[in-house]
Amino acid sequence: MYPLPNLNIPMDMMQMKGNANNVPSIGQRALLLFSLFALALFVGVTLSVPAMSYEEPKYTIVKQTNIYEVRRYQKRTVAEIVYDEEDSGFRVLFDYISGANNASIDVQMTIPVTQSKQIDMTVPVTQSGGQGRMVMRFFLPSQYSRDNAPKPNDNRVRIIDLPETYFAVISYSGFASDSNFEMHHKKLKVAVIKDGLIINGPPVRATYNAPFTLPFLRRNEAMYQVEWN
Repeated sequence: MYPLPNLNIPMDMMQMKGNANNVPSIGQRALLLFSLFALALFVGVTLSVPAMSYEEPKYTIVKQTNIYEVRRYQKRTVAEIVYDEEDSGFRVLFDYISGANNASIDVQMTIPVTQSKQIDMTVPVTQSGGQGRMVMRFFLPSQYSRDNAPKPNDNRVRIIDLPETYFAVISYSGFASDSNFEMHHKKLKVAVIKDGLIINGPPVRATYNAPFTLPFLRRNEAMYQVEWN
């Protein structure tokens, strides 16, 4: 537990001593409101910190600019679901790591959670529009692979071993909204193409924080898989 901040609220204020009718003065009320706001802000920041303690897939930065970086991700294992845009894939995947598997065990949560449009795989890779289908992935802890990960009870969940992959990534704070994501993945795409990199696939949204995290403390990322020699 973090200690509560010392707000230094005067005792006469706490006893609501104001004018002759025991009505607090304007200054006392303002100080009380400010103190409550400071306490709420402190609690919000405190609750935001644990979100960054989850395991994250290992990567190496191979290129860095003032807009984005290119990461080489090691082999990793994910739980994946393909779903319609009006449905929620998050609940199905969350149920899987919460015990909806053949071993009835909890699988430790990791970060990030990624989301992208489903694409038709061709040579070269193209995006067909996806027919409203989305792909969401939970990254599993590093001790798991497709061979030893608990088998999902829901047959919509697939366990997949991903190969070593390169991603161009731009990081940003604020809400994980569609408009914020769209603005940043477009900015990333322009910069990546300008630098002569080849994009393979649709933009990927990566979120790292719980919903209650304050916007300016959030870590969001837009990613494109790229070819790298």
